[in-house]
Amino acid sequence: MSIPILWQDPFSIGRSSLFISQYFSSHDENEKKFILKECGINVKFPNSLFNYAKFLKVLKSYNLNLKVNIWINFQSASSKPHTSIDHTTIVNLLFKLFVESGATLHKLDLDFIYYEINPEIFFSLGRNELFFSRLQDLSLYLDDILLTLDIVNVNILLKILAKDVTKLSALKIYANYSDHRPQFLHALICIIKSQEQLKQFSLICGNYPIESYGVISALERQKNSLQEVIIEHCKCRTEFKVLKDCKNLETLRIRECSSEEILEVSLNTLQVTDHLIDASKIVQILKKSGTLLQRLSLVSEDATIREESLLLKTIKSFCPNITYLNISGVEFSTQFLKFIGNLQKLQFLTLWYIYEIENEPEILVIQFAKLLPLTLQYLDLRFSELDIYFDILLNNCYAPLKYLLIDNLDNEKKAKALNEFCTRRRSLNYVGVEKSLNLDDNIKKEVERFVTLIACERIVVNC
Repeated sequence: MSIPILWQDPFSIGRSSLFISQYFSSHDENEKKFILKECGINVKFPNSLFNYAKFLKVLKSYNLNLKVNIWINFQSASSKPHTSIDHTTIVNLLFKLFVESGATLHKLDLDFIYYEINPEIFFSLGRNELFFSRLQDLSLYLDDILLTLDIVNVNILLKILAKDVTKLSALKIYANYSDHRPQFLHALICIIKSQEQLKQFSLICGNYPIESYGVISALERQKNSLQEVIIEHCKCRTEFKVLKDCKNLETLRIRECSSEEILEVSLNTLQVTDHLIDASKIVQILKKSGTLLQRLSLVSEDATIREESLLLKTIKSFCPNITYLNISGVEFSTQFLKFIGNLQKLQFLTLWYIYEIENEPEILVIQFAKLLPLTLQYLDLRFSELDIYFDILLNNCYAPLKYLLIDNLDNEKKAKALNEFCTRRRSLNYVGVEKSLNLDDNIKKEVERFVTLIACERIVVNC
């Protein structure tokens, strides 16, 4: 009973690569000996009780490639000197073995860059359609260099996926190409359209926005099932319109996409990250989401948020139920304080690049600290001018914070304020510090009596 479970995902990073020999022990003896000998491997494999390849459910090509390399190095150590073992052949042999063993994958991460596909695999896939038939989670990594070298075989495999895979719950496409590739774009569109109940879709392109060429528009077929959409570095133009009709869409994450406007759609989670965020383009989606919106992240990377006043006013009026808020590049003003004070269900708050604190900043910081809701557990103040008033903020804060993230803890005044807050509230568990501590050892020990100091990345909470 345990063997099928243990061999569902054998290529996990933490596992030794020696198990690969077990696959070849159950393979056809003559074919195995001939191919492996051609590759420089002449080893007697132990007899096996099971057809281990049949139990495979999860296959990630990166992990497969890594484990084969480690296994080959081990075999090379016991082979004749200067023996060169063909890595690509071993990978393809394993892939063919999985297909022909009767395995049915549930999750597949396919990164074509690590090896060239052997055309024999396509023949095996044609005879063993069950291999992809139950696939639920598919990730495709398409690289520009690869598509130049092996575009024919990649296109064939994509067509097979479009034909055999119809039950995906999650589809992730990582595309790093610089021009129009109609050969595989058409196949990607066919894969999307052939799904019966696609719930999660991701299109993550390279470092610069590129055209989607109808890939996003193909989601129209999934309007009754789609729940989450992630789009990065993509020139969507008018293709966002298709999302308007997605009845069950709950989460939309957009990063650096050239689009005219994010159309009206009712969401639970909205995440927008761009060099410049124009609030006028997203107010409609905020109004439409209204009280349903609970998680909101608006990160303007290189500039302040355009039409900031309109944004704060809209959220304050229409979205009072937000529990997670990440907002950057805004002015620390009276309007901003009223905006925060209206979010009485807030649990997680991230404020980066807060700038231009108005006249009488200490008074504003005190007001801000007192307005923080009693539901707040997590506060991230890194890269913010609020760091100057750290002690004033904590001395006037009554929120039961459990996690606090800051740039540094570099003087006695900050340490004292932190200790007093911990004594008064008795809720703070962790303080994440972005930069190395510059505290005297005695002061550091005193702080650690009340709270655990930890690297920020270990406790950061994302949208």
